[in-house]
Amino acid sequence: MQILRIDSATTGEASVSRVLTQAIVDHLTAQHPEATLVERDLATDPLAHIDPVTTAAIRTPQDMHDETVAAAFPAERAVLDEFLASDVVVIGAPMYNFTIPSQLKAWIDRIAVPGVTFTYKDGGPQGLAGGRRVIVASSRGGAYEDGNPADHQETLLRLVLGFIGIDDPVFIRAEKIGFGPKVRDQAIADAKAEIAQL
Repeated sequence: MQILRIDSATTGEASVSRVLTQAIVDHLTAQHPEATLVERDLATDPLAHIDPVTTAAIRTPQDMHDETVAAAFPAERAVLDEFLASDVVVIGAPMYNFTIPSQLKAWIDRIAVPGVTFTYKDGGPQGLAGGRRVIVASSRGGAYEDGNPADHQETLLRLVLGFIGIDDPVFIRAEKIGFGPKVRDQAIADAKAEIAQL
């Protein structure tokens, strides 16, 4: 069993999503001590935003790669292979300005690959990356009830994950963390109680 932990918060030790991804990983590895843990920190080791070279490396057959694209291919493909090799993916996703951090979007651009994690069949999209469990540690400064038009964080993640075939991601939320230390601590405690039930 392989667990992939993705962190994207840029706030270091002050990050709530990192507290939650650590708690989720601790819970999972206690349940599965034989599991292999792979960690990718997109804040301290960010992926570049895609450009013509990385897009070609990700999306075109290797026999079409020129020298520059061929040089970029191993590192680009490694991100995708890391995801595909994982049975459980834990994603730390804080809300930044109503959406996900741009470094997390750069990671998504490496895993949403036509012909690999999704395809079009019978006139519509079909996800190919199902069969793995995804747990999202979501942290937000405010309160965003379901259907809130300002939420482009969880709604985006649900859309992308569903598009590639992961229809049942689990979201562990810590909300209102900007409302003061007591509210923040309670939000973390409530989220950890949910994690204990996973």
